[in-house]
Formats: sequence, structure tokens, C-alpha cells
Amino acid sequence: MDYDAARSRAREAEAGLFLAEPVSLASIKGHLERQRGRKIVINPIEGATDKVCGLWFGLDHMDLILHARAASEVHRQQIVLHEFAHMVLRHEQEIVSPEYAGTFFPDLDPERVVRALRRTDFLNEVEVTAELLADRLAARIRRSQDRSGGQPGNFSSVFG
Repeated sequence: MDYDAARSRAREAEAGLFLAEPVSLASIKGHLERQRGRKIVINPIEGATDKVCGLWFGLDHMDLILHARAASEVHRQQIVLHEFAHMVLRHEQEIVSPEYAGTFFPDLDPERVVRALRRTDFLNEVEVTAELLADRLAARIRRSQDRSGGQPGNFSSVFG
């Protein structure tokens, strides 16, 4: 794996977003909703999960991000930013068995669940690049917060 290339892609993707200051989790969410022309819904995954931190489902009418319950707001923010990064980087969701997928979220189309669940190998180039972009976005949020003295990432406006 070429970490320099992954860092370069993450840097270019961040620059290509043209985010207006101040940057917050809520402002990134709003920016992506406008860019993608659809609502982004963020909800916790009910029940314990030891392998999946976050899942992004590109549904017909919205983007759905599900995240594991996190130990802190900062950790939850990082999970969501990682899923945002997959959107920004236009990462396709890979395929696994629909039968397996149906056991996780029976109310969702198994093909969509399958694609989201394939992203659990955190050492592949797709996941590393998404995490590097998430880190860059988190740093932008921290810098904006430091300058404005506001709440960390506007958590309440995104998570309620």
C-alpha cells in the first residue's frame, strides 16, 4: 500500500470540498447534502457490535449513516467523518452475500447492506484514505473551534 499516495488523495479531496469557515460537523453534513442533492441521516446502531464502527448506505432517496455507540462525542464524530470521507472520495461499496447481509438489517435492501459491510478491512487503501480524510476534516473542525470558541463540532445540531 502506498501511504504517500493515500495522504495525497486525502489532501486533494479536502481541498476540493471548498469548505467555508467555520467548519463543523454540521457544516460538513450540510455541504455534502447540498453537493449530493439528498438528505444525510445519522443514527446509532442499536445493539453491540465488535467489528463495525460505522456504515454508510447510499439509499435511493437519502444517505444513511449508522454508527456504533461511541465512548465520546469526539469518537462518534470521527466515525461519522470517516463515512463522510467515503462519500467525498466516491468509494463504491463492495459486495458480499445478500443472505449474510439480511441478518444485520432485515428492513433494508440486502444488496445495500452487503456493500456497506464489506468495508471492515481497515488496512486496505480505501479505508486508509477515508480515515486520512476524516482526520483532516477533524483537524479543520478543531481549528475552527479554536478560532471561534464554539462547541466541539456542533455535535448537538447533528446528533440531537
